[in-house]
Amino acid sequence: MTPIVPEHPRPGGESRGPSRRTVLAGAAGLASLAGLFTLAGCAPARSDPTIPEAAATGTAQRGGRLRIARPAASAAETLDSASSLSAYEYLGALYNRLVKLDEQGVTVPDLAEEWSATPDGVTWTFRLRSGVRFHDGRRFTAADAIYSIEHILDPETASPQGEVLAAMIGPGSMSAPDPLTLRIELLTPNAEFPSLLTAYQCYIIPEGSAEPANGPTIGTTGIGTGPFRLSGFEPAGTGSIEAYDDHFAGRPALDGIDFYSIQDTTARVNALLAGQIDLISQTNLDFATAQVVSASSTATVARSANAQWYTIPMLFTSAEFSDPLVRQAMKLAYDPQAIVDTALQGTGTAGWDNPVPPTRAVWLDEQREYDPEKARALLKKAGREGFRTDIHTSSYESVFTPMAVAYRDQVKQAGIDLVVKNASADSYYTQIWMQKPLMVSYWFTGRPIDQLLNQIFRTGSSYNESAWSNPTFDALLDDARAEMDDGRRATLYQDAQRLIVEDSADMTPMFGDRLVGIGRDVVNYREYGFEFDYLQIGLRA
Repeated sequence: MTPIVPEHPRPGGESRGPSRRTVLAGAAGLASLAGLFTLAGCAPARSDPTIPEAAATGTAQRGGRLRIARPAASAAETLDSASSLSAYEYLGALYNRLVKLDEQGVTVPDLAEEWSATPDGVTWTFRLRSGVRFHDGRRFTAADAIYSIEHILDPETASPQGEVLAAMIGPGSMSAPDPLTLRIELLTPNAEFPSLLTAYQCYIIPEGSAEPANGPTIGTTGIGTGPFRLSGFEPAGTGSIEAYDDHFAGRPALDGIDFYSIQDTTARVNALLAGQIDLISQTNLDFATAQVVSASSTATVARSANAQWYTIPMLFTSAEFSDPLVRQAMKLAYDPQAIVDTALQGTGTAGWDNPVPPTRAVWLDEQREYDPEKARALLKKAGREGFRTDIHTSSYESVFTPMAVAYRDQVKQAGIDLVVKNASADSYYTQIWMQKPLMVSYWFTGRPIDQLLNQIFRTGSSYNESAWSNPTFDALLDDARAEMDDGRRATLYQDAQRLIVEDSADMTPMFGDRLVGIGRDVVNYREYGFEFDYLQIGLRA
């Protein structure tokens, strides 16, 4: 299989956390860990009282500027949201989508006020908001929505969402009966179609704005309908955005946001501790670092529950894991809660090999059994008694190696002997991922259910980490897309989850909380799907 650069890794690439020793050395005068601070009014952590569940909420002052540090990305980064090289932190501030997901994974309005489908789920009609203007004064219409989707579909854009939408939207299938109505004729029925427009590549841009012949393109102008407008942008460098007074949902609390590119994780953490920045973007703090940050007088940690989905794929096409008995044994041999307690220090939720987070309405509320002796018996039946192989990991993400080690230790009781192999962070997703028989990986949990199951588990999908193929599973997804009754569709999705747990080559040990470093003056930091609420975030009054 030819490796691809995964869509799920963090824009900007680097996500490793500094060691506890490094942070302590760079933060002279920190309070001792015995006096760790917990935000007043926050719910206690599920198993660690020193890490708050969320950032402080309260009244933000009108005005002020937020300072965000982010990893220095490629000099080729762009404000074109459809691109795989987009400057991610700017997007939610500059743009809106037609629809978006809420915290329960439900599709809710954004630029589209309402939508409906024909009984067969083929024709979708979106009624758009009136009176919405782009930052340059142009009125938003259905023509802009059509252009934005066509830009995503254009092969030259190479958008990560292009493959998803191209399977449903053919040439000439979009029309505008009037300026505030968008109609889309799908190639096949899809009852979940609106949810596929919630991806962060699906922000709406002005008609013609990606064409070089029209002058500076959207990649540098950043013209959208969002709560902030662009005032400066340097790829892989600094940038700034200003409050957009005419935003349809109201003016944001802040006057503006300034972005600083700081490549080194330790330097970003030290800048936060020194009060030089207010928020660290794209860095999931490891547990020890989060404890140190929470202990400081200038900073604390916002904890976004179950924001990250950790996986251990077994390559379905490999000699090691082509046998379903071996795959089943690998699952029965470990207790996911023990992985959460060890690798995440309790800051997460056991997955039990179901990739759908328990907060989702369609989640299958069934827990598979944990039985190391049964796993041992299955391996003996498969002729693989004393099974031994490598599990590949990397420092690419701070939890990868602790998860691999915890899993290795768990399966020993079933007679499984794993050797942990560490690969370079720079080459892990090009030389290891989707190529070695057993590896570790992760994604964000903000995907709609249709995209999650189809993009990562359907036969032949380019993001199918394990290359698993099950015709019954694929048929369930087809049936779900064609089922317009919400209850029956949810049942089909739950049947699909059951097949993943029982037969797939994918393990989901856990969903991890994202630990985000923020200044103590920051209020109303709310994150879902790796995006935060730019309208409400502000500085303490």
